[in-house]
Amino acid sequence: MKWLEMSTENCTVQRTLDLVGEKWTLLILRDAFNGVRRFDDFRRHVGVSEAVLADRLRKLVAAGILRTVPYQEQGSRTRQEYRLTRTGRDLWPVLVALRQWGEAHLADPEGPVLDIRHSDCGAPVRVVVECADERTALSPAEVTIAPGPAAHRQV
Repeated sequence: MKWLEMSTENCTVQRTLDLVGEKWTLLILRDAFNGVRRFDDFRRHVGVSEAVLADRLRKLVAAGILRTVPYQEQGSRTRQEYRLTRTGRDLWPVLVALRQWGEAHLADPEGPVLDIRHSDCGAPVRVVVECADERTALSPAEVTIAPGPAAHRQV
């Protein structure tokens, strides 16, 4: 079965994009990875409306990407902070890959906004697609793609 013969109804790329593929969602996740936790901080930093932010946060919590943690400042009511879950942290390479592509093709002439380095040795961090056995970087021309067990013919 070839790609154009396959149904894309159960495609995991499509399902992932349905969940996190919207601009505001990715910017919220970017900020969450950079330590933003509170609704007002997300709203102010991302520049999104309250209604859109509330909707995206609700969806990310429902999907198990973020979890809420109550906090209370003295003299104020209890509110919720948003923390990445293990599932949410698994999206980190995706955001680093998007940043890496942007730095390669859309970079600011002054340099990167974020300088991501390995804490132990100080080397820059990058995302690569590699062979699980050989641990070598691969290009699209070096891989074979075949239908998996969930592949179905297009009707």
